[in-house]
Amino acid sequence: MPVAGLVLGVSDNLQHFDGPTFEADVLDADQPVVVDFYADWCPPCRMMTPVVEQLAGEFAGKVKVGKLDVDSNQEIAIRYGVMGIPTLGLFREGKLVDRLVGYPGGAAPIRAWIEKGAKAATAKK
Repeated sequence: MPVAGLVLGVSDNLQHFDGPTFEADVLDADQPVVVDFYADWCPPCRMMTPVVEQLAGEFAGKVKVGKLDVDSNQEIAIRYGVMGIPTLGLFREGKLVDRLVGYPGGAAPIRAWIEKGAKAATAKK
């Protein structure tokens, strides 16, 4: 039982987005949002999951981080031109402003990408 609590504690900040709530959770958010477009059957997506969970904790309160299953939400993936997975999309003020396609091999490149996007959002305010 304590192990389950530990695992849940890691991903408390990681959200799960889907069609009915995508607009409210992502497009209408008052902070930048990183969406991990993934599928359960995708090995690189599974490699990226613990990194995305870690970064959700690191950026809590500054950047909202969540996952969107492209198999269950094909219309959203198509709308934003997601052609390969994993793809990370950075949304600001209701618009997709940047993307990172593929698993870059660890947390550092993703962290730098998020920080760049978050700084751009802060500079605009």
